[in-house]
Amino acid sequence: MPYMPDYLDDLRLAHVLADAADAATMERFKALDLEVETKPDMTPVSEADKAAEELIRSQLQRARPRDAILGEEYGIEGTGPRRWVVDPIDGTKNYVRGVPVWATLIALMEASEGGYQPVVGVVSAPALGRRWWAAQGHGAFTGRSLTKASRLRVSRVAKLEDASFAYSSLSGWEEQGRLDGFLDLTRAVWRTRAYGDFWPYMMVAEGSVDLCAEPELSLWDMAANAIIVTEAGGTFTGLDGRPGPHSGNAAASNGLLHDEMLEYLNRRR
Repeated sequence: MPYMPDYLDDLRLAHVLADAADAATMERFKALDLEVETKPDMTPVSEADKAAEELIRSQLQRARPRDAILGEEYGIEGTGPRRWVVDPIDGTKNYVRGVPVWATLIALMEASEGGYQPVVGVVSAPALGRRWWAAQGHGAFTGRSLTKASRLRVSRVAKLEDASFAYSSLSGWEEQGRLDGFLDLTRAVWRTRAYGDFWPYMMVAEGSVDLCAEPELSLWDMAANAIIVTEAGGTFTGLDGRPGPHSGNAAASNGLLHDEMLEYLNRRR
């Protein structure tokens, strides 16, 4: 029988990393003297983004010195079959305005025949008092700790007219030439809400939202979300239908409505 890694030690480490990041980010959340810069892509980065990523990197370098690290703020470091992918604050615009919808995203990806695939993911949103996590083959959970957790399961909604669809904003769909199909989908479903960033994916995993999609994302925006959604029984692909967080955009669902969602979102007029 082939050896199957269980990744539980890596999951425990990811929780330790998230605990450290939570302490660093909450210490500066709503601080009146918070320093914020504008990156070349015109998105904001705060001192807390940098501090959290530096903290995660330093702990990973001690605990997993052979693993590579890819982070939003400091890029790629190291090589090898295992790669940690970090977004220190997903939702920086919310963070700098005092909106509590932001999270630290930590994933472990492993090389496979189809490229690097996420095998561990933790999404920690301390200002909301929420955390979600998953490890390949072990399911997805939410709770205060590994020992105080509830298992996640996607919904069984099977008709678009009964479905709740979440997204982040309209501008990206227009820029990508997909606005017409996006609007058609919003008219076809029961309910739409722009929760934004990591949160819609966690709601899909919890079964409180049935569909969500974004037209432009980076790997660190998606890796942790992808393993949590799939371990909860859902489907995570790009808008091109390619499984996993590799397409530069994302669509997540309970699986029952995925093809219909993609058909709408790929319409161009």
